[in-house]
Amino acid sequence: MTAITRLETFATPDVAMVRVTTADGAIGWGQTSTYNADITAQVFHRQIAPWVLGRDALDIEGAVRLVEEREHKFPGSYRCRALAGLDTALWDWRGRRLGVPVATLLGGGPRKLRAYASSMKRDITPHDEARRLQHLRDTQGFDAFKWRVGAECGRDIDEWPGRTEEIVPVVARALGPDVAKLVDGNSGFSPARAIAVGRLLEQEGIVHFEEPCPYWELEQTAQVTAALDLDVTGGEQDCDLNVWKRMLDLAAVDIVQPDVMYMGGICRTLKVVELAQAAGVPVTPHSANLSLVTMCTAHLLTAIPNAGKYLELSIEREDYYPWQYGLFRNDPFRVEDGCITVSDEPGWGVEVSPEWLARAQYQVTERD
Repeated sequence: MTAITRLETFATPDVAMVRVTTADGAIGWGQTSTYNADITAQVFHRQIAPWVLGRDALDIEGAVRLVEEREHKFPGSYRCRALAGLDTALWDWRGRRLGVPVATLLGGGPRKLRAYASSMKRDITPHDEARRLQHLRDTQGFDAFKWRVGAECGRDIDEWPGRTEEIVPVVARALGPDVAKLVDGNSGFSPARAIAVGRLLEQEGIVHFEEPCPYWELEQTAQVTAALDLDVTGGEQDCDLNVWKRMLDLAAVDIVQPDVMYMGGICRTLKVVELAQAAGVPVTPHSANLSLVTMCTAHLLTAIPNAGKYLELSIEREDYYPWQYGLFRNDPFRVEDGCITVSDEPGWGVEVSPEWLARAQYQVTERD
């Protein structure tokens, strides 16, 4: 047994990194989910770390299960967001110990992955969005793109009147017929409005309609899926395995999109992968920022049998997610010919920046 002896967090309100140390001095790096991550770090030290100190670092699934059992009164999002920090750090620790990437541990391996360029913006005109996506197509070789329609949780009220009906054909036609086109509704529409928008999407050659209805209303999404020919997708917000089972039982979506960090790490995400595989449903995970979530997702996609067609890769830079920059010493998200590379470096293949760590709020839980 190689015991876990120290668990440290380095947190900002946007993101928290986790470092695990074992009795032999070996380390691994992971990450909690983003957003209010300084709160998640407190949950980590209060409700995650005390249960796993002294446990065998090799038994990742056992550690996750123990926390779920001991903290059964707190089954919600914050526990999962904090648990992701433990899970991802232990996978990195194991990969570093064996000198192999996590992808190999999962049954995949180093390789290139096709990415889709994922726009997060709604405060952009259709023509400006088309121009910036064309630029990425022409300079970085992307052949798949996602942009936003409706308004986030918009109750059928668009970001501004007529934007959806304008941006769909403008961007789709500007990108041309030789690329995959995806859009995200971010829980913005009623079923009737979503079906009407979906038919417009189909007319313009769009193949993926993400989260058209409020994500918690699975029956509404199921209505849209049944009515349309294109793929309706969802699940990024969900962390409860019972919700995933119900989603699949209802055939609410054509493609599932778990977020590794929202789910609580790799072990719990693999449970969604197994459920989806049994239902014959592909998995295209949510990874909407350039933190460790995208690298963890990339390693996962090399290994699972029902991986979707592409990796989500945020195209937003300093003006949208300034906190993303300076997290890592290296640049794991470099794009070549529309692909990123899962390298043969051990663990996740990234090194957290010492300068970033020095600015973050530090907390440690360790054995006496």
